[in-house]
Amino acid sequence: MGKFVIKETKTGFMFNLKAGNGEVIATSQIYKALDSCKKGIASVSRIAADANVEDQTVKDYAAQINPKFEIYTDKGGEFRFRLKAKNGQIVASSEGYKTMKSCQNGIASVRKNAVDAPVALEKK
Repeated sequence: MGKFVIKETKTGFMFNLKAGNGEVIATSQIYKALDSCKKGIASVSRIAADANVEDQTVKDYAAQINPKFEIYTDKGGEFRFRLKAKNGQIVASSEGYKTMKSCQNGIASVRKNAVDAPVALEKK
């Protein structure tokens, strides 16, 4: 079972979604307030399972409506995804993956682990 881990930064709060093995599968932006960070977690939990997937790596890709996972390639040529909420805000993003299959597996892991995941505060 996955879990959300909230971490305090110099400028606010962020969360990581970790899989059952402890590996980080998605990361948030930095929120100024803890309450906003918790709302971001609630959004990911609510939308991840049913979010559309938009593969922006193919020419003339079919645009999907939000909420959605967007798959894209970064400047280094790695595959990444970002999860956008209904309002178009990015609520979680991934690390870089060498293959499309690994990126798709990352999305599947978010779908599986985000629902009903407990929330913990990281200890300093």
